[in-house]
Amino acid sequence: MIAVWTWDGHAPRSAPKGLGEVETLALAVPGRDGIGVTDVECALVEPERLCTLAIDNPGESIRLLRQALESEVEARRLPVAAHAVPNASGTAVVSAGRALRALRDTVMLTAELRSGLKAELRPYQARGITWLRETTAAHGGAVLADEMGLGKTVQAIGYLLGKAGDGPQLVVSPTSLVGNWTHEIERFAPGLRAVAWRGGPPPAADAGTIVVTGYPTLRGHGAALAGRRWGTVVFDEAQVLKNPRTQVAKAARAITADARIALTGTPVENHLEELWALLNLVTPGEFTHRAQFRRRFVRPIDEGSAATVPRLRDAIEPIVLGRRKSQVAANLPPKIHCDLVCDLTAEQERLYDQLLDRAEATGFGAGAQRHTRVLAVLTELKQVCNHPGLITGDVRELAGRSGKFDVCADLLAGNLDNDAPTLVFTQYRQTGELLVRYCAEAFGVAAPFFHGGLNPEQRARIVADFQSPDGPPILVLSLRAAGTGLTLTRAADVVHFDRWWNPAVEAQASDRAHRIGQTRTVTVTTLTSGTTLEEHIAGMHDRKSALTDLTDAAGIAELARLDDERLMELLRRKRGN
Repeated sequence: MIAVWTWDGHAPRSAPKGLGEVETLALAVPGRDGIGVTDVECALVEPERLCTLAIDNPGESIRLLRQALESEVEARRLPVAAHAVPNASGTAVVSAGRALRALRDTVMLTAELRSGLKAELRPYQARGITWLRETTAAHGGAVLADEMGLGKTVQAIGYLLGKAGDGPQLVVSPTSLVGNWTHEIERFAPGLRAVAWRGGPPPAADAGTIVVTGYPTLRGHGAALAGRRWGTVVFDEAQVLKNPRTQVAKAARAITADARIALTGTPVENHLEELWALLNLVTPGEFTHRAQFRRRFVRPIDEGSAATVPRLRDAIEPIVLGRRKSQVAANLPPKIHCDLVCDLTAEQERLYDQLLDRAEATGFGAGAQRHTRVLAVLTELKQVCNHPGLITGDVRELAGRSGKFDVCADLLAGNLDNDAPTLVFTQYRQTGELLVRYCAEAFGVAAPFFHGGLNPEQRARIVADFQSPDGPPILVLSLRAAGTGLTLTRAADVVHFDRWWNPAVEAQASDRAHRIGQTRTVTVTTLTSGTTLEEHIAGMHDRKSALTDLTDAAGIAELARLDDERLMELLRRKRGN
C-alpha cells in the first residue's frame, strides 16, 4: 500500500480525506533535532489507484511515485518522504531503491498472476508473494508470519505457481490440513497438479506438481522425501517444528530444496528459542548457532532488556515478514472480547476441594514424577471446572451442576434465537461430547464435533457442512485439532469453554472465524471458573503481550517448579474473590 500523508512545512497533519482507510504509521520525519520517528496519520491507497486519485497539492514524492508506476524513475530521484519507513530500532529508513523495487514488483506480480492464479489478491498479499520471491532468492528461505486469517495459504500458492517451472514442490502441513491444501491448490492454481501423499512409494512428481503431505508422514517416511531435490518446500503451521530435537524437525531439516518457506501465525508460542528453530530451518547458513542467538537475544530479553527487542526485530527483518490485521486489513470487522467469570456450583466446590486435599496428602513427588503428578492434578481440577460428571462418572443430568456449563447453555440458547452460528472450543474430548449431547437434548440441534479422532475426509465434510448457508448452528471443536488452518467465517460468535495455558493458542482458534471473508463483528467469549486454577491461567494471559510472551515458560512446567506450599496456594479456591 502507498501511505499518503500531509506536511505543512513544519510537522505532519491529519491524513487527506476520502482517499482510503486511515491508519497511524511510524515514519521518519524532520523535527527540531533532526530526522526522528513519529506517528503519522496516513491514508492507505492501493498502488494501482495512486495515478487516478484526485489529490490536492500533491508533493514531489507523490509526483515521482506516480511517474515510477507509469515509466522509469531512478531511485536516487526519490525524496526521503517517498520511502520514510524506519527500521525497528529507528536508526535507518528503507532505501529508495528497495521501496521502488517493492512497488514495481508488486504491481508487476499482480498482472503476472492474473491469468494463472484464480484469486483476487489484496495488495498486501501481492506484496507478500513478491517478498517471498526476493527473500528466498537472497537468503534461500523465509518465514511468512502474518497474523492468522490474512491468507498465508494463497500467498504461498501464488509463490509456488510462479516457481512451477523449477521442478516438483513440496508442502508439509498438519494431517488435518492436507485435504484443505490440495483443495486450495486446485481452486486457486488449477494449472498446478496437487498430489496428497500419506506414505508408501515416493510419489511421481515433475515440474508443475505439488506433493502435499502431513507431519506424521514426514516423520515416518522422511527418507523418501529427502532422497530427491525439491524446487520449494513449504512448512505450514511451522510452529510444529519449534523443538529442533524432535524427529519431525530433524526430518524437516533433512529435506533438500532450493527454497524453504515456513508459514506460521505464531512463530513463538512459549519461548524465544522457538523462533531460532524456525530461522535455522529456513536459513541454516545465517542462523546457525543457537548459543549465539541465546546470548545475543534470549537472555537479555528474559532479563527485561527493552533495547534488545528492536535489535532482534532488525536482525530477523530480512527473513521474517509478519503483518497484523490492523496494519493490512483495516476493513476486517472488529473482534470483541468478552471474559465471563462463572460461579462454581456446590457440587463443584466440594469436589474441587476434595481433589486438592487428596493431592496435598499424597504429595507431588520430585523430578520427572513431579511434572507428571502436577499435570494429573491440574487436569482433574480443570475437568471439575468444566463439569463434575467428568470426574464422578455420573453424567445422567447435565444442567444445574456446572456454573460454566449453564452459562454456555444460556449463550447458545441466545445465539440460536438470534440465528447466530457459534463455535465452541474445548481442550477435552469428553467435554465436547457432553456439549454435543446437551445440544441434542436441550435444543434438538445435531452439533458436529471436530476432533483429532476424525479422518481427513470426515473433517473436511464437517467444515464444508458448517460453512454452507443451511449448515448446523453450533459446531463444537477440539482446541488442538481445529485451532489452526480452518476457515469458519459463517460463525461470528466464538466460545472458549475452558482455558489453555497459552493465549496464542486461543487466539489461533478464535481466528477461525475472524479472518478474510468475515463480514460481521466477531465476539469471542471466554469462560473462566471463578476462585479456581482457571483464574490463575487467566492472570497469566493478562501478563502476556506481543513480544514479551516469548519469555513465558510453558504453564504446567512453571507450576511444577514451585514448591508444594506455593503450588497449593495457587491451586486452592480463593473463597474471598
